[in-house]
This record gives sequence, structure tokens and C-alpha cells, in this order.
Amino acid sequence: MTTNTIILPATTILLDPADDVAIAIADIEAGSLLPYGDTIAIEAIPAGHKIARHAIAVDAPVRRYGQVIGFATQPIPAGAHVHVHNIEVRDFARADASGRDYRATAMVPHPATFDGYMRADGRAGTRNYVGIIASVNCSATICRAIADRFRGEDFPGIDGVVPITHSQGCGIDTSGEGMDVLRRTLAGYARHPNFGAVLLIGLGCEANQIAGMFDAESLETGPRLRTLVIQDEGGTVATIRRGEDIVRELIASASADRRTALPVSHLTLGLQCGGSDGYSGITANPALGAAVDLLIANGGTAILSETPEIYGAEHLLTARAASADIADKLNARIRWWDGYTARNGGEMDNNPSPGNKKGGLTTILEKSLGAVAKAGSTGLMDVVQYAEEVRTRGLVFMDTPGYDPVSATGQVAGGANVICFTTGRGSVYGCKPTPSLKLATNSRMYRAMRDDMDFNCGAIIDEGLSVQAAGAQIFDLILATASGAPSRSEAHGFGVDEFVPWQLGAVM
Repeated sequence: MTTNTIILPATTILLDPADDVAIAIADIEAGSLLPYGDTIAIEAIPAGHKIARHAIAVDAPVRRYGQVIGFATQPIPAGAHVHVHNIEVRDFARADASGRDYRATAMVPHPATFDGYMRADGRAGTRNYVGIIASVNCSATICRAIADRFRGEDFPGIDGVVPITHSQGCGIDTSGEGMDVLRRTLAGYARHPNFGAVLLIGLGCEANQIAGMFDAESLETGPRLRTLVIQDEGGTVATIRRGEDIVRELIASASADRRTALPVSHLTLGLQCGGSDGYSGITANPALGAAVDLLIANGGTAILSETPEIYGAEHLLTARAASADIADKLNARIRWWDGYTARNGGEMDNNPSPGNKKGGLTTILEKSLGAVAKAGSTGLMDVVQYAEEVRTRGLVFMDTPGYDPVSATGQVAGGANVICFTTGRGSVYGCKPTPSLKLATNSRMYRAMRDDMDFNCGAIIDEGLSVQAAGAQIFDLILATASGAPSRSEAHGFGVDEFVPWQLGAVM
């Protein structure tokens, strides 16, 4: 030890004894003595980034979470910064352990409740919006114009009038995969329990005809689901006028609904992470995973998604699969993504994003290993397609892109009536009609963006809050939000522009 060595208190976290790297929980200056062995930082290490615990040979695997996150592209000395400049992703074999870790969940004897809206189809809403949904981009302006007529008005018992618009609906094969996905997504919103009533508006000549969508998705018009076609109504002005009248009728019907105490089995939680950093897999994601375990033990359902962001960690999920068929379905989706990215000239390690890397994440393997922590520890009970209705209780995986608005749109279409969104860089995101809770991974960002964050998981590092205690607090927050407490994104009005269905297939 040199005379100018700085002896630091606990400035790093070691996640597994087998790890080759530790995670800096504060900026580390060059020359600092780390709290294990005689390792000295040979260069500055930013908070959230990795430091080598010992020398790592070129081509050797580098481990975090006790799992391989990449391979050294050059010799890495002890105390060096470990990041994109000296490790990369390579193919390597992972043992097939499908079902090895599956255990049936022990259910609590007296499940918790929340105050929600019981719907006619047996599902429950956490909000009571009236929706105006466009079948095609051409009707989007009219949907927004009708919704604008109700802006600022207060309707007791109604959370608001929400336009759901998008850029699709025409120029695609009427019998192709792209149309199937769009119709499935729109139908999922049309029947979503957070909408007390819905008006669906089309143009009249689009590929996505309302009648065709209703046939394909078994939708039926009724007092709470109405339709309009612009060309049949005689144009823009007439459609807006008629639409306003219909929405007032829908508001009158939906405003009669009341919240009642319902079991947690009626909650379906969408799990999202965006703007991740080096703390995501240490604080917010494990804490959310602990909340998910509580939710499922109380009879609820959680949807894990973002297939490109579990890539390389899928073996941890298949090990928890309740059956070989479920494990096979997840592996099949991974293979599909390999082909999908190759066809489009990309690769699965084109992730993390620049913001993720600035926050300390280096490879998709590292990001994925932290991301799956959101799913807790219970069994994987099903794997479903994008926007497919989730009917199985417990942990379910939905195949979606990693892009947050597209992924969350699929989850909501599948029935998610609450979303928890972990973020380290500070994502601002809403998802009407479903409330979105932001869970901050670190206190620095939480303080800087307090108006946008619902919970500070940085207290796990700063204040000694245990992951389990944080999970219990998040579970309570989920119940309060499901019962009507507004999320920060709802307070700011986020959620109208974030409806982004996954666009598949050729645009013609």
C-alpha cells in the first residue's frame, strides 16, 4: 500500500462469492483501496460500474450474479474498470435445467384485497376510464378531437376520457401476422377491465375493417362497446358530433359503476424496466421480484416480458417452468428472435442502450440477468404471444420487444391492470388505461426526479432497507394504486401517447 492510497468504507457490492467483479455504489477514485483483499483501484470507477476483483485473463469468462456476463477481450488487471472496452458477448453452452427449480407456490391463508371495479366478464378494473379507440391511423385525429371535447370536465366516478390512437391499420396484409397482432392488441384494449365503456372508430375503407376485427376477435357491440365509421357518418364534423353524443351516453353508463373489495386474484401486474443502470439488478428489480412473490402468494398474476432483455438469462426461467412444454415455448420464442434480428440485419446484443451503458451495464447478458430478477422466484406457469389474453394465474411470460411502449402495450392488451416500471436513468412513462408505478433504482436519480418516481429502491443501498422489506412496501403500493391512489405518471397526464402496438410484417 502506498502512502497516498485512499482507504474507503463500503464502496462496492459483491453479489456472489464467485463473481469476478464488484459493483461500485459510489464514485471510486484511482488509488482507492477496496474493502476486500489488497485490491487497489488503478483507475476511476463511476458509480454503478464494475471493478475487477482480481486479474482476468484474455478470453476468460467474466461473472456477475454468479453467472457469465461476457468474455474478456484483453487482459484485465485487478482494480481495473470492467466495461464495454474490455468484455464482449460470445456464444457459450448453458446446461438445460428445465423444471429443476420449479416449486408450487405456498398460498397465504387469508389473501389481501383491493377496491376495484367488477366487470361483467368476471375481470376487475383498477380504473374506470371511457376509451375512444381508432381502428386505423386515419381515424386517430377524430378520436383525439372527441376526447378533447371532454377535457377539463369532471364526471364523478369516471377517471377520464382516453383516446387510443396509433399509426397502423392499413397498408398491411389483411390475413397476415401483422394484422393478427394489431387486431389482438386493439381487441385487448376494447375489452380491458380498466375501461368502463369504449367507442371504436374507423374510416370505412381501411384494411382493418371494424367488422372483420370483431369477427376475428369475437367482439360484440353493446351498451358499453359502440362503433362509428367516418365515411358512413358523412365525414369529420358529423362523426365528431355523433361521437360526442355517444361518449356522453357511455359516461352515464360507466359512472354507475362502484369500487368494491376484491381479492388480489383479480390483479394482473405488468413488469417493465427502462433506462436501466448498474443498480437495477441489485435494488429495484429484486425488490419488485419480492413484491411479485407476495402478489402470487396472494393469488395474483404477474407478466414478465421484453424477450430481448431476458436473452442469455432464459435458462433461469426455464429452470422454473411448471412443465417441459412451457420451457419449450420460451426457448422457441428465443429462437424466433434470433431469426427475426438476423433477417433485419441486427443482433441480440444490440442492447443495452447508450443510457444503459452510461449507467454501468455492459452486455445484454448482464442486463438480462438483472432484468429477470423482476420475476421473483415462483414457478413459470405459461408463455403467451404478444397481446394474448393472460388466463393463467401466477408468473406468465409474454413475448414482446424490449422497447418499453411496445412491450407495455402488449401487456395491457393481455389484461395487465397495474404496471410496475423499474428505472435507473429516470424513465417517465404512463400507460393509460393502466396505472404505471415508477420504482427508482438509486437515490441520486430519485431525488433528482422525485416528481416522476413512486418509490425509492435506492434505500436498499443507502439506508439498509432489505430487499424483502422493500418488496412488502411495493406490494402495499400496488394495492393502494389498484384501489385508486394516483401514480405519478397519472398526476402528470402521461399515458395517451404511449399506445404503440408491435408492427410486424411488410408495410405495403
